[in-house]
Amino acid sequence: MKKTVKKLDNNVVKALTHVCELAKCEIPGFEWITHTASYDNFPASLAVICVFDTEASVELANSKDLDVYLRRQIQGQLLRVGVKLKDARRHVRFDSEEACNEQHQGNWQLRLQPH
Repeated sequence: MKKTVKKLDNNVVKALTHVCELAKCEIPGFEWITHTASYDNFPASLAVICVFDTEASVELANSKDLDVYLRRQIQGQLLRVGVKLKDARRHVRFDSEEACNEQHQGNWQLRLQPH
């Protein structure tokens, strides 16, 4: 990984870590956050995945507009480190440990691979 790409990735991690710590305190069922990106096509290729414990927790978050809140937090923190997302709805998605266990036997590396 080139030095500039490594720095960019570190900044993304820093921004998402901030959002993760906030969300763990404020959003029921939220567990962790991760991202994938192809830095040849960045930030268009950035995908942020917010992981909840169950599908019911994802549905509850959506019903209470916490998905909008999370996207705004992510967009704001990324902007602070110089990463501008055109449409956070396209870059941020929600998933659950429950769904990963059912569909990929808990293998997040396999689940996060581009299709």
